[in-house]
Amino acid sequence: MGAAIAAMVTAVVGVLGTLFAPLVTTWAAKRQRAEERRTEESRRRFEERRSAYTAMNRASRHFHTMLKDALHRMRDGVYTDDDRVQVEEARRDYRDRYAEAQMIVPETVLKASREVNVVLAAADATAKRIDRGLTRAGESAEQALLDLKAVEPRLTAMRRIMREDLGLPD
Repeated sequence: MGAAIAAMVTAVVGVLGTLFAPLVTTWAAKRQRAEERRTEESRRRFEERRSAYTAMNRASRHFHTMLKDALHRMRDGVYTDDDRVQVEEARRDYRDRYAEAQMIVPETVLKASREVNVVLAAADATAKRIDRGLTRAGESAEQALLDLKAVEPRLTAMRRIMREDLGLPD
């Protein structure tokens, strides 16, 4: 009897194994595909953030440089229409990259970018008033250049925060 029961149990286990093998295989394949989707989504989000950071960092630094150059030219009395166009293009590119990043990046990066934005926007407004001859008390190209210099550590801090968010060591 013992051998017959052992044979019966073996047959039942064999049949159940045959019946459940496709289910287990299907379940394992679904689980693997889900994990691959999560990994790909994570990679996509990382690349999206990296791209936004690169664009925002580049545009911020370019706008900063264009404002600095414009203020030097205003101070020296050689500011031209071509210079105005270049500053306006840099401002628009900066504004667009800043707006795009707001939809992607975490709050720590947004806070750092807002600190940069405050200084750049103030320098841009001052440069426009100087260019139009509508300066306020105490405004000059020299003072605006000094004010604009204050953004350099903020640009560095913003880049550091972006790199940290991406997991890149210094």
